[in-house]
Amino acid sequence: MNLRDLKYLVALADHKHFGRAAAACHVSQPTLSTQIRKLEDELGVPLVERAPRKVMLTPAGREAAERARRIVAEVEQMKEAARRSQDPEAGTVRLGIFPTLAPYLLPHVIPRVRARFPQLELLLVEEKSDELLARLRNGRLDAAVLALPVHDEQLHAEFLFEEPFVLAVPENHPLSQRQSLTLDELADQRLLLLEDGHCLREQALDVCRLSGAHEKTEFRATSLETLRQMVAANVGVTLLPTLAVKPPVARSENIHLLRFTDSQPSRSIAMAWRRSSAMAGFLQHLAQVFRELPPGLLSPVDNAPGPGQATAAAPPPRSDWG
Repeated sequence: MNLRDLKYLVALADHKHFGRAAAACHVSQPTLSTQIRKLEDELGVPLVERAPRKVMLTPAGREAAERARRIVAEVEQMKEAARRSQDPEAGTVRLGIFPTLAPYLLPHVIPRVRARFPQLELLLVEEKSDELLARLRNGRLDAAVLALPVHDEQLHAEFLFEEPFVLAVPENHPLSQRQSLTLDELADQRLLLLEDGHCLREQALDVCRLSGAHEKTEFRATSLETLRQMVAANVGVTLLPTLAVKPPVARSENIHLLRFTDSQPSRSIAMAWRRSSAMAGFLQHLAQVFRELPPGLLSPVDNAPGPGQATAAAPPPRSDWG
């Protein structure tokens, strides 16, 4: 058994197809298939169920693949630690970030990262939080920007900042004549929310529970941009994170924003990595760059413009924001 064979098994687990796994490993399909059979012979158990059109791992195969993934990740960590010992601010970092934050935070942070670490190669992965946590645990990510809390004793979560929410209402809504409101005034509102699987949905539900508000269950959005468009179309009201309504995000003529004046609802943002990571020292420095946002960027909306002038989220066109 060698590291190469373990990489073949991980690729097969990821792609569920001998041809695509072989291509990902830059070897021929017969080569990969032969090495998987040798690995099965060495372990004494079948790892793969071979069907004409698809490949499935056996229970033993799934367990072996997860162990192999951790081993491969640890070896890569060793290599990266050795490279970084020669130049602590060079090398590669695989960083995950969730989609209701990525398009709004990264334009402010990436130029600062490049200026601070010019030799760093930052590989960004945008996925929902559950997927980011899974990739972080199995070594496919070095760190991830997540919303707190993170319930995993094997992960260290470095707090970055608190991001307030604002209420977005259509221009003809009764609240559009106001500049602010209290949390209790949400009690009679029915909020548009994202579909299951988005951490922003859970954060908004927490606000609903605190204020006595309810979800408008007839509609669930697949993305933050869809929520924004539904508010503009007078379908309902919603909560938007502050970064999603600040420049360089474009303005919307049909949305009015209100800040909260008392118990400011917000979400806590952190950078998480494995406590065992050989990159922990450097990731502390990287987190500090993410923490140092431009002054005023996280301030709640002040003197929100009247109807026809409010700012709202409008990220670059794409179909898979979540």
